[in-house]
Amino acid sequence: MPHPGSHAPDFTLPDADMGLVKLSRYKGKNVVLYFYPKDDTPGCTMEAIEFSDMEEEFAGYDTVILGISRDDCISHADFRDKHGLAVQLLADVDGKVCEKYGVWREKEKDGVRKMGIVRSTFIIDKQGMLRHAFYGVTAKGHAAEILNLIKEL
Repeated sequence: MPHPGSHAPDFTLPDADMGLVKLSRYKGKNVVLYFYPKDDTPGCTMEAIEFSDMEEEFAGYDTVILGISRDDCISHADFRDKHGLAVQLLADVDGKVCEKYGVWREKEKDGVRKMGIVRSTFIIDKQGMLRHAFYGVTAKGHAAEILNLIKEL
């Protein structure tokens, strides 16, 4: 699990259009990397819409936003198109990147324990260093909190 001050683990994942996205390609820009449990669920939709609505503000601070879940590219494309999302959604179907970032964990809901993605966000600076790591975040208002931290970089 990466810690602030360490290099962000690199990866290559397909996006909603099945193009490959390599994290290290964004050196020279800040990256907001957020992991979310499932496409088109209430909290995940709210979070994706808030990040999308603020995308231009993030871009003004040389920042790109990448969302990752274990849903496939087709699900991501449907989710993006249904809600008019501007953020790039990446498919980690086998969960390897989720494991690298320590977001694939056992969760309990209604007394049932199962593995799943813990809603988490990482801020990576222009040199590829992890500046902030947040686990178990609340979707509502999260994008604005992250933008405030980006402004301080």
